[in-house]
Amino acid sequence: MLNEAQLRDAAAPSPDNDGATRPIGRQPSRRGLLLGGSLASLGAAAGLGLPLGSGAAGLTSAASAQGAPAAGAAPKGPQPFDYPGKDKGLVLLGDRPLVAETPERLLDDDTTPIGKFFVRNNGQIAEENKQGDAWSFKVEGEVDKPLTLTVAELKSRFAPQTMRMVLECGGNGRSFFQPPGRGNQWTNGGAGCAEWTGVRLADVLKAAGLKDGAKFTGHYGADPHLSGDAGKDAISRGMPIEKAMEPHSMLVWAMNGEPLPHIHGGPLRLVVPGWPASLSSKWLTRVLVRKDPHDGQGMGGTSYRLPTIPLVPGSNADGKTNFADMTSMPVRSIITAPANGTRLDAGTRQVPLRGAAWAGDHDIQKVEVSVDAGQRWQMVSMAKPKNRYDWVRWVGTVALPSDGYFEVWVRATDSRGVAQPHVATNWNPQGYGSNPLHRIAVLVG
Repeated sequence: MLNEAQLRDAAAPSPDNDGATRPIGRQPSRRGLLLGGSLASLGAAAGLGLPLGSGAAGLTSAASAQGAPAAGAAPKGPQPFDYPGKDKGLVLLGDRPLVAETPERLLDDDTTPIGKFFVRNNGQIAEENKQGDAWSFKVEGEVDKPLTLTVAELKSRFAPQTMRMVLECGGNGRSFFQPPGRGNQWTNGGAGCAEWTGVRLADVLKAAGLKDGAKFTGHYGADPHLSGDAGKDAISRGMPIEKAMEPHSMLVWAMNGEPLPHIHGGPLRLVVPGWPASLSSKWLTRVLVRKDPHDGQGMGGTSYRLPTIPLVPGSNADGKTNFADMTSMPVRSIITAPANGTRLDAGTRQVPLRGAAWAGDHDIQKVEVSVDAGQRWQMVSMAKPKNRYDWVRWVGTVALPSDGYFEVWVRATDSRGVAQPHVATNWNPQGYGSNPLHRIAVLVG
C-alpha cells in the first residue's frame, strides 16, 4: 500500500486549476474545471446533475437516491443544511430529529473536517452544557465499584489516545433499497472519519471491576425524547462486553484536536467504531453493565436488526423471529473526486480518481473501478490506514475511449473476500446494511 504522502503526490492538485485533480496526459482548461466544479456543486445541491443510467437491474440513480421519500411521505428533494459551523453543502434529511448527510464529493479529506461531518440525532438535541471538564457520567450495574467520573477525572486517571476512525450510521445507504426502508433516506453520506481523542472504555470498566455476570452494556445520554416525555429515552442501545472491551471503543472528549462539538455529543460521548453509530451515545450520562442483552430504546424488534432469513422486499416483519442485532457494518467504497456530474474538456482521455473505502470490523483487501458497467475492472492504489477502523484512501486513473457520457463505478472487497454488490441486498423494514457499489457520471466534451 502507498502511504498518505505518496497518495497525495499521485493525485496532486495543479497550482493553476483551483485544486482540481491534475489528469495524466492532456491538461483540462481552467474554464472547463470551473464549469465542471460549478455543475457538480449545483447537481449535488439539487439532486440532479448528469443522470445515471439504470445500469444493472435495481440500481438507483443519484437523482432518485438523493432525497428519496420514505414510504407514505410527500416527495421532497434534498434540502440545504444551514447549521452553525457546518458546510453549506451538507444535505438536510430531516429536521425532527435533526439529520444531515455529507455528499461523497465533500468526503475528499483524509480526516473528515468537523464542518463536513454528518449529523445524526434520534431525539431532541440535548441542552448545551457549559460544564466542559466538569461533565460527569456513571458506570454501574454488574461492577464491584460503581463509578461517577468527570471528564477531568477521565483525563487525569486514564491514559489518553487518539485514533482516526470511521463513524457510520446504521441506515447509511437506505435509499438504495427498493422499496425504501423506513427512516432518513441516506445515500452514502452517513459516514465520516475523524480523529477522536479520549480513553479506552475498557480501562474505565476495569477500574469499576467487572463481575462474572458482566456480559453486556447499556448506554444513556442527555438527549430528550422527541415527545419531550422525561420518562422516555431518545435512544439507549448496548453491546456485548467483548466489543466494549476492544481497545478502540472509547470515551471521547475531543474531535480533530478540538473540544468535542455540542452537535456531535460534547462534552463526552462514546465512539464504538465498526458497528452502527447508534451505539456511540452522545452527551453520555451513564454506562450500565448488564447480565442480559440491553432492552433500551433502539433495541429489539426491527431496530438496528437484520433478517437472518431473506425477506420478500416490502414485507411486514416485527423482528420477533429470524432477526439478529446488527454488528459489523458492511464493506463500502465511494468516489470523492471527481464529483458526479463533472464535465471535462473535449479530448480528455484519462481521468484521475480519488476515494475512500471501509468495512466495519474488517480490513479492505482491494478497491476496483470500472468505466464499462462492470464488464472490466481495474485495481487502484490504496494508502495504509493510520490504525484499525481508519478508512482506506485510494487513487487511480481510468482511460476513456472517446468524448461522450461515461459512468465510473467503484467497488471494494473486504478481508473476508466479500465485495460490494451491484444492488442493495437483504431488504429489511428499517433499511439497514445497504451497500451497493457507488457510481458517478462524467461528460467529456
